[in-house]
Amino acid sequence: MARKNLIGISESPLAPEDGERPAVGRPIAGLAPAQRSTGLVGGITRSLSNITQKVERAEELERQLAEGHAIVELDPELIDSSFIIDRLGVAPDVQAMLVQQIRDHGQQVPILVRPHPAESGRYQVAYGHRRLAALREIGIKVKAVIRNLNDEQLVISQGQENNARTDLSFIERALFATRLEDRGFSRETIMSALGVDKAALSKMIAVVRRLPLDIIEAIGAAPGFGRRRWMELADLIDRDDRRPKALDFISTAAFKALESDQRFEKLFALLSLARKPSMAETWIAPDRSRPVRIRETDAETTLAFSKKAAPGFAEFVRQRLEALYLEYQRETGD
Repeated sequence: MARKNLIGISESPLAPEDGERPAVGRPIAGLAPAQRSTGLVGGITRSLSNITQKVERAEELERQLAEGHAIVELDPELIDSSFIIDRLGVAPDVQAMLVQQIRDHGQQVPILVRPHPAESGRYQVAYGHRRLAALREIGIKVKAVIRNLNDEQLVISQGQENNARTDLSFIERALFATRLEDRGFSRETIMSALGVDKAALSKMIAVVRRLPLDIIEAIGAAPGFGRRRWMELADLIDRDDRRPKALDFISTAAFKALESDQRFEKLFALLSLARKPSMAETWIAPDRSRPVRIRETDAETTLAFSKKAAPGFAEFVRQRLEALYLEYQRETGD
């Protein structure tokens, strides 16, 4: 059944952002997913529950937005973006669809702005960046609610609206969290904005800290890949000989022409092929014993001493490491 929105226009409860259906299959990071059901009925029930929860959260945000605040029309040229970016771009076809929906049906949900903290007469978006971009393209005024928000209130509103209405990818959420931390926001504030617990937030930030920002931005949102795959990519890149190869590859026209998930897949495949397989051999001593096993990768060489074949040999070598290193320097000139 259709309902009346804040500006009196009839809209479907399943059209959270000007006609865009909410994504429903991705659990919020850090929250326990529902137990799997082996039957079709269980899957349908779970999906309907997810939809209901998202709609309820969206309706609650609209209710809070409307309480005591009038909806005004603003010149889009007077509105600046939030000081924290939460998206790694929007696909042109997706944005074009939103533009067409607004052309056909008007702006059905207002955006939230605050008076600009540094420039009189201007405003700053808390949420509604995609709608603002679409209305700029169309060339009409923006329906907005103006609230006096401090920085903490703005980022919490921004994050919670995204949780309710959109399905940001893992890396977008992780990058948003990291940017907030870099600007001095507490982890409690970030957890409130993203709807995650402390452990999940730590994992999100750890992934971003290990990856070059150039590579994250070049890949984009990559909605098909979660924390585990991004961590695996960080493992591949976290070597001196891999990073230049990755940076060269993301600068090619062929890479840029791909969709975001494809960019992730191609870079991952390239670095996986470049990885040198682990090589192992056993050192045979003059007495034909086998006291040391040598394993070599492209990152390191590991010596494993057999306590059975030569008890005490490992300690013997350890005590002479300094002398061996000095001899190595003399021989190599390092």
